[in-house]
Amino acid sequence: MEGNRTLLTEFVLRGITDRPELQVPLFLVFFFIYVITMVGNLGLIFLICKDPHLHTPMYLFLGNLAFTDACTSSSVTPKMLIKFIEKNDMISLGECFSQFYFFCSSATAECYLLVAMAYDRYAAICNPLHYVVVMSNRLCVKFICVSYLIGLLHALLHVALLFRLTFCSSNIIDHFYCEILPLYSISCTDPSINALVAFIFAVFIQVSTFMSIIVSYIRVLCAILKTKSEKGRNKAFSTCSAHLVSVSLFYGTLFVIYVLSGSDTDSYQGKLYSLFYTIIIPLLNPFIYSLRNKEVLGALRRLSK
Repeated sequence: MEGNRTLLTEFVLRGITDRPELQVPLFLVFFFIYVITMVGNLGLIFLICKDPHLHTPMYLFLGNLAFTDACTSSSVTPKMLIKFIEKNDMISLGECFSQFYFFCSSATAECYLLVAMAYDRYAAICNPLHYVVVMSNRLCVKFICVSYLIGLLHALLHVALLFRLTFCSSNIIDHFYCEILPLYSISCTDPSINALVAFIFAVFIQVSTFMSIIVSYIRVLCAILKTKSEKGRNKAFSTCSAHLVSVSLFYGTLFVIYVLSGSDTDSYQGKLYSLFYTIIIPLLNPFIYSLRNKEVLGALRRLSK
């Protein structure tokens, strides 16, 4: 029977919905979101590169965070937009694995960049006199390179394990992009090893990075409360609150779908969570970090003159 099985090399992405009357409206909505996402993130990167006042560790990390957000959105949204306007829902095995690789690597890198940003705020607020020495350019570059390296290796591990699976019965992926959990459900090979590795790494990466961020911000909060200057306290609260909002949104959805729910996540619910961390968070991040940031707003005013 194993010899008579036909191995599948193409999949059908079901997308968000099969209802034909919603395809064009959804295309317009997500196209608009994608344009705003790219303009916001790439615009923030351009502003940071252009303005010398923003050539500091915090904005170096923020620029790279914007880059990973742009990569995350670009790994998923274009294929989803094509599905809305074309009847061809097929995606090859290579395209599918490549899509997941780019998504996973950018999302993992973002976890570690958020840790670097939290450590930067800790060093700036808790140890301001030694900040320039502690957060040297060399250390910042190391943080960024390690973040990307971990992201690339983590994604490579999961994609390598995907090649041990065979797909011979159903080729329908009930999702809008090639997510590994739906792939496990249609595999003819037992995906237990893949699922276990995915769970272990999801727990380790998400819990370890999240706890590092929380510990940093608890110490920052203690230092802020001891600050006598109201102006300094307000500035620190403003910066850190933006970081914490972004962290809460990002980790909340990732933790629910990969750690709490796992492969038992309801199909529709799983799509909603995935929409949030692949499309909505990359849209919101540049605005979360910019709208209340006087340095970014000042850089925008200088650029417009």
